[in-house]
Amino acid sequence: MADIPVLETPRLRLRAHALKDFPGCAAMWADPAVTRHIGGQPSTEPQTWARMTSYRGHWELMGFGYWALEEKETGLYVGELGFADFKRDLEPSIKGIPEAGWALVSSRHGRGYATEALRAIVSWADRHLAAARTVCIIGPAHSASIRVADKCGYRRLQDARYRGEPTILFGRDREK
Repeated sequence: MADIPVLETPRLRLRAHALKDFPGCAAMWADPAVTRHIGGQPSTEPQTWARMTSYRGHWELMGFGYWALEEKETGLYVGELGFADFKRDLEPSIKGIPEAGWALVSSRHGRGYATEALRAIVSWADRHLAAARTVCIIGPAHSASIRVADKCGYRRLQDARYRGEPTILFGRDREK
């Protein structure tokens, strides 16, 4: 089993997903406020379970994956973020390039947690990933995530389409 590093920020602990996270994760992915800009449809429990197991599989197979976000003050699961290679059918192709993604429970939106956590993982990626670049895709209407990406060094590369919908491809070159 791959070792999943624990990262800490002033307010958050980024750690491996655990069984205890499933209720919070399932509730987050069932929340229309969370999924509005991420696929547009709330997830079922089986879909969320597959997502969680995929995160662990990424670590084993790719050496990177997603972390669970735990709020230090409360110990609560408050979201997740990380890198993946989802083999998306996207033009232009991003296959083989670590793709950053993030989602937070709606009660923690607007607190700066996404920026704080994304800064931690891109710093980790700069030290541990061989890839010269990471990417993320964000729907054009998701202004909050676009601001987070911008604050963390992601720059708009080009407009793209994913599953027939417009999206924006962002890239961030590794800092040396």
